[in-house]
Amino acid sequence: MQVFNFKQSLNFMRLKWPAIVLSTLLILGSFVSFFTKGINWGLDFTGGTVIEVGFAQSADLPAVRQTLTAAGYGDAVVQLFGTSRDVLIRVPLRTDVDQSTLGDSVIKALNAAQSEAVTMRRIEFVGPSVGEELKEDGGLAMLVALIGILLYVTMRFEWRLSVGAVLALFHDVTLTMGLFSVLGLEFDLTVLAAILALIGYSINDTIVVFDRIRESFRKLRDTSVDDTINDAITSTLNRTVITSLTTVLVLVVLFYMGGALIHGFATALLFGIAIGTYSSIYVASAIAEILGISREDMLPPPPVEKEGENTDALL
Repeated sequence: MQVFNFKQSLNFMRLKWPAIVLSTLLILGSFVSFFTKGINWGLDFTGGTVIEVGFAQSADLPAVRQTLTAAGYGDAVVQLFGTSRDVLIRVPLRTDVDQSTLGDSVIKALNAAQSEAVTMRRIEFVGPSVGEELKEDGGLAMLVALIGILLYVTMRFEWRLSVGAVLALFHDVTLTMGLFSVLGLEFDLTVLAAILALIGYSINDTIVVFDRIRESFRKLRDTSVDDTINDAITSTLNRTVITSLTTVLVLVVLFYMGGALIHGFATALLFGIAIGTYSSIYVASAIAEILGISREDMLPPPPVEKEGENTDALL
């Protein structure tokens, strides 16, 4: 299926320096947000109690928040969960409350303010040590993934391409986490899973582009590095657009119909796919060119001459 049919290559590399400057500014902005606003870690990482309750009628969230504040739970996060009658209450970890009776206290306070009974559907408690361990393991998982990809791309391609690939992944992860920091979105285990999935998606897109760059360097003998990279990116554009659009369609459905539980997951992947497609062109490939990638780096090594072998006779 051909979405685009270009008679000549698009000049992507013409914008490599503006793109590098833009990406650098976005990364710096993300780090500023990390240090000023921080990340809104979910209860999976900070510890606390999650209570799912069911109302007989549509829940009035402002009234529920007011009831919980009057009962001493002003720091609780209240949101709809699925339907308008299902409410999810997240209470951060507190030392002044007995966690074993917290659910009963919340249900008692809600029933006192409602004319019809409120039922408890589910209650989960995450301890502080478990949350801290999940945070450390999640960071370690991303680090191991980046190191493994660096080694793989170095062995398969060339070190300039491997540096470009890893910097592109760092770019994607940083900007996605920066989005959650700037908007104050909750970062929980589903978002961490989305970022790990994004790393795999982004490196797959980058590897496809790198494969075509290597082929173009070996096929096009009399073209500049810029033109060779532009030709490789243009030739993979159909595949990139089709893959991205089909993935985005699924994620849009998940975002609007999957419920509040996976909103963070869908948001991270929707943003990450757009950033990952951009970084495969304007970060990974551009950095490889800036580092001095050349046709000689892409050519296969010459055959090793064995001792006593008459190479002239073979020719």
